[in-house]
Amino acid sequence: MTSPAAPPGHLHDLVLRGGRVLDPETGLDAVADVAVTAGTISAVQPTAPAAPAPEASPQPPWRLAARRTLDVTGLVVAPGFIDLHSHSHTVAGHRLQALDGVTTALELELGLSPVAEAYRQAAAEGRPLNYGFSASWAQARMAAVGALPHGGGAAAALDHLGDPAWQREATRPQEDALTELLRRDLADGALGIGLIVGYAPRIRPEEYLAVARVAALAGLPTFTHARSLVEHVADVPVDGAEEIARAAGETGVHAHYCHVTSTSRRHTDRVLALMDRTRAEGGRVSTEAYPYGAGMTAVGAAFLAPELLPAAGLDVTDVVLAATGERIRDTDRLRELRAADPGALALLHFLDEADAHDQAFIDRALLHPATVVGSDAMPLAWTGPAPDPLAWPLPPGAAVTHPRTAGTFARMLRRYVRELGALGLLDAVGRATLLPARVLESGVPALRHKGRVQVGCDADLVAFDLAAVGDRATYADSTLPSVGFAHVLVGGTPVVADGEVVAGALPGRPVRR
Repeated sequence: MTSPAAPPGHLHDLVLRGGRVLDPETGLDAVADVAVTAGTISAVQPTAPAAPAPEASPQPPWRLAARRTLDVTGLVVAPGFIDLHSHSHTVAGHRLQALDGVTTALELELGLSPVAEAYRQAAAEGRPLNYGFSASWAQARMAAVGALPHGGGAAAALDHLGDPAWQREATRPQEDALTELLRRDLADGALGIGLIVGYAPRIRPEEYLAVARVAALAGLPTFTHARSLVEHVADVPVDGAEEIARAAGETGVHAHYCHVTSTSRRHTDRVLALMDRTRAEGGRVSTEAYPYGAGMTAVGAAFLAPELLPAAGLDVTDVVLAATGERIRDTDRLRELRAADPGALALLHFLDEADAHDQAFIDRALLHPATVVGSDAMPLAWTGPAPDPLAWPLPPGAAVTHPRTAGTFARMLRRYVRELGALGLLDAVGRATLLPARVLESGVPALRHKGRVQVGCDADLVAFDLAAVGDRATYADSTLPSVGFAHVLVGGTPVVADGEVVAGALPGRPVRR
């Protein structure tokens, strides 16, 4: 298993020595040494049986030689986690995700437009993790249909989410202008097209199909926040799940269904069965979920309109303002907040994690064989003046977010592998590494070198203690980092060492089409 380019005696940059190495693609699960040279995995060598080395030999002849050695005995060494659904674009947000095992954080559901602006800003500021963006249908639509300023990043998108100007039905010239902006973003390296149709739920289904065709022609996926299901809104123009399945069948696009539980809730089983039938009929669909019963979005989102909540089985008291912890008391207060600050982040408790019946929907979605684990990590909302962007650790109480930002992947390992035994470790790791890589890799060749521990692949690696790994973030204390991730390497550079963030480490690189 050693590289042909690394003959015996070759001096590697780094060797991770003696860990339990997992490679989801080949099924490798063995104690082995992993070598890294120039940011790439240069050897994977199973540990030889213990035998005394000749006295004259400084080390056994089978042992990989390196400038630096990291003893990871007792730890699991796996590909770094690939998060297809992260809205956490800052250095601080990336550090929280690094402590959760993430090495590549991609903004694909909302996306950003113009995408060249997003890549330029991330490169100028530096990032601990690899980063990338889809083309944002919403931001392109805000410009083409709503006559709102084009760009401004995720903050601008959140501010305008509740603005009806961009949610109206498009004229044919507006639709043409919208798709032209998306084509331009794809040409600039976008990883697909993100469609948050749930935030503009009255658009014509034909527009969704037109955008799906743009992605299909480019050989790239769509990433969809579905519009409402018919069970939630009887007069919805098309059932949100049926729309995704139809697009996959009619256009040939790879349709990725984002956070399936948060939009399907107690109808998740029906939606998962529909996606299974679509796959059986040849459609390319993938589904994604996170292990929490609450979502987070801008309080001005269309689906948080007070008059729509009862039909969806929700109440205004299920909405909690993130910055203050205020649980909304009545419809008048919700309307007041939506008018005053529509971009303010709010939690939406759609399933009760303390209720076994509700928790079972979350579990079935996470345990479905085709599920990709995606965090839907949210931006940090500062409770006071924003600190130095490179400051770490975060001052206590300085920021709030959703606990999934800090804890999704550790929670998945803790609950489903260690506590319930419902997932094998190799399977669980594959849902966070190989499966997300496969969603993208046909149109984004860079992903063929991620999500694997194989010679020639990127040295994006995690080493964690399976007995200790776990999430600590809660709804009340949402930025507590996960524990158990001893080492996290991005392109061979440590961003977490001995369980601590490495100050100044910004090795993240752009992932482009």
